[in-house]
Amino acid sequence: MKIAIAGFGLEGKVNLDYYLGQGHDITVVDEREVTEPLPAEVEVKTGADVWSDLSGFDLVVRTASLAPDRIITDGKIWSGTNEFFSKCPAPIIGVTGTKGKGTTSSLIASVLRSAGYTVHLLGNIGLPALGELPDIKSSDIVVFELSSFQLWDLEFSPHVAVILGIEPDHLNVHSSFDDYVSAKANIRRHQQPDDVCIVHPTNSVSGRVADILPGAKRYGSSDNGAVYADEGWFCWQGERLCAIDSLQIPGAHNIENACAALSAAVEYTQDKQAIEQGLLSFTGLDHRIKLVHQVGGVRFYDDSYSSAPSAAMAAIKAFDEPKIVLIGGYDKGADFAELATCVANTDSIRQVVLYGQTRSRIAEAFADAGVSVDSYTVLDTVDFEEIVSQAARLAKSGDVVVLSPACASFDMFANFTERGEMFTKIVHQI
Repeated sequence: MKIAIAGFGLEGKVNLDYYLGQGHDITVVDEREVTEPLPAEVEVKTGADVWSDLSGFDLVVRTASLAPDRIITDGKIWSGTNEFFSKCPAPIIGVTGTKGKGTTSSLIASVLRSAGYTVHLLGNIGLPALGELPDIKSSDIVVFELSSFQLWDLEFSPHVAVILGIEPDHLNVHSSFDDYVSAKANIRRHQQPDDVCIVHPTNSVSGRVADILPGAKRYGSSDNGAVYADEGWFCWQGERLCAIDSLQIPGAHNIENACAALSAAVEYTQDKQAIEQGLLSFTGLDHRIKLVHQVGGVRFYDDSYSSAPSAAMAAIKAFDEPKIVLIGGYDKGADFAELATCVANTDSIRQVVLYGQTRSRIAEAFADAGVSVDSYTVLDTVDFEEIVSQAARLAKSGDVVVLSPACASFDMFANFTERGEMFTKIVHQI
């Protein structure tokens, strides 16, 4: 078969190895120049308009972030995610939503591993799926964090679909919010009658996606077979599973994430000791409200993964202490009105430091919401050390300083990881 590997980043390289190992005729296609050596039998096609002329291929295997509608071909458009789902011998728990996917996926994996399962954590949070496929047995469980990009043209749905809250995001890549939601819906669209869907209890968009088919369970609710929180306990079917204090990551939003995770996990284990141990052993992901330093009675938290307003709102609500919050970054077209209202109504905020490309837009939203001009500072500098140092100077003993940008990082950094690592480095020098 003649196959085009469309996009040659980390996932594209794994896709190349997978299909090359099957003896196919492979061409690597990318907008950018491919500089690394390739096997002699692999052809290369590059250029700014390369996606518009991929005729003559039986299969075009796109990388996740490449929109299917950009590819013009007379062959079939496919993806590594589609290929994985079509070949995986183990049951798949898929997790999607706008925020909380990584934490929820990790909690599921931690609980199931505590229960004795071999668990493969794949997708956005883990390794490219096709590279792991040879090691997966039918007795294993796959937990797959699914972004809208991976779901765009997915022709399969997981056995257990977990749908967290959905709100506008990635509108710089998706053609519209409807396109974003339509992609998310593929996690549910192809499920069979014996499959399971677990959905956010109040998010109307998530509910609309889940209700494509009947029978969804709403986590956090006590009346439909999902896990919920009640008087300090995680409960299921009227029974206490374990204390909420077993959860090692802060914030009401993480209690919600844990309810979603446990609702998926109880499909495979009801061992209360394993559930408790799974929560106790997970101490959080890097760049997700992670304590990175404490000095002079001030605690510094890295929440660089926060690239949507709702994530910053969750971080603000996670702490009762007086707080300084750093917000700003690359403009993805998000609406900051709700975040501004949250700031206006949160008395414990000592100061918000606005920076980056979005600083003026967020400041306008703050003004519209009636946020006091004394409670936020707009910094024009692109010197991140100065930005973080300004936040640190505002803090007093007992305060927390939280980097929770509510925006992508691309105006100043290559990615959220680089942003978080730079924040950590700077605060360790304070």
